[in-house]
Amino acid sequence: MKGIKYILANVTETLLRLFPIPCKTRLMKIGNPDQDSPVFLTCNYHLTVERVKSALKGTDCYLLIANSQGINVWCGSTGGHLNNHSVISVLKTSGIKDRVNHRNIIAPQLAASGIEQSVIQKKTGWKIIWGPVYARHILDFINNGCEKTPEMRKVEFPLSQRVEMAVMWAFPLSVLAILFSAFLWPQINLSLNLFIWGISFSVFLFFPLYSSWLLGGKCEFFKAFLFLWGFFLVGLGVYSGLNHSFEWRFWLHWGLVSGVVIVLLSMDLAGSTPMYKSSLHKDRSFDVVLDKQKCRGAGFCQEVCPRNCFEVYPKTHSAKMPRASQCVRCGACIIQCPFDALYFKNPQGDVITPDTVRKFKLNLMGKRTLKKMDKDI
Repeated sequence: MKGIKYILANVTETLLRLFPIPCKTRLMKIGNPDQDSPVFLTCNYHLTVERVKSALKGTDCYLLIANSQGINVWCGSTGGHLNNHSVISVLKTSGIKDRVNHRNIIAPQLAASGIEQSVIQKKTGWKIIWGPVYARHILDFINNGCEKTPEMRKVEFPLSQRVEMAVMWAFPLSVLAILFSAFLWPQINLSLNLFIWGISFSVFLFFPLYSSWLLGGKCEFFKAFLFLWGFFLVGLGVYSGLNHSFEWRFWLHWGLVSGVVIVLLSMDLAGSTPMYKSSLHKDRSFDVVLDKQKCRGAGFCQEVCPRNCFEVYPKTHSAKMPRASQCVRCGACIIQCPFDALYFKNPQGDVITPDTVRKFKLNLMGKRTLKKMDKDI
């Protein structure tokens, strides 16, 4: 029965992934934990909870589910929904302190863009240990003495995730298409839905082939739109040629419909991946700058960077960013550095200070808005 529930949750919530799906915040026991068992933390996005529970199956531990307003870990943290207050609240109200004889909590690494390790420890006495990026690495992480390998720290965009993104976009667009075609153009209902699912899967399945030259630069949206729309129109031309038919009405209808669908897919194509900053976010024009005078080589940046941009040298108490070009500008390194040795700066010389990055979080349009004050419970 649990297996069926897990499969249903994955299928249903992948279809509805564009929308928040919250579950109850609480303390959950996995297996038969005792006072020495590890304590894990996750958000209250239901699909994430189910996947973390599945990854922890066979272990004896506690799982704390913190309020992220039903949004996944990375989006919730970057947007200020999974924050210090969320963690402090669940630590103080769950009763976990009476169940274990230690004060270590393993949090998902991608929460580092919203949760401040120093604040949690100061206000609760609990020390955050940043776990791996993906739930599938949790057991390896535990067996490795809670030490992460570079692979455990790095976000990827494998085939399975690309399929999920394709489904996430195709399903709501197909629902809108059904409503649209039912009233205005019922004869293309099936064709339109096949097109939507086909173009959605094509965009994400072939992402590795075009991403390096299509995304990450200026006019990203227009380049993506023109490329995808042009690709479809060429296909439409080939179809017409093979059928020895050319009708302006057919071309006009499908040209307009495909244009609308591809605009929606292209609008935030970069933001639908873990590899690039959203094209809607102003921060994408800023780079992370390392102040070598302030750096102490403590390694906080390397521990939380999801793209392995940093190299830390403990002997010289210094750090470098040899892979700065891969930075996704999540701000986790800036937030976690206790020496304020990192900050955002754009080519025009504008600076976003560490204090600003910590206090203000990004909304859906990429603007920094004031987050809720972190207060004791």
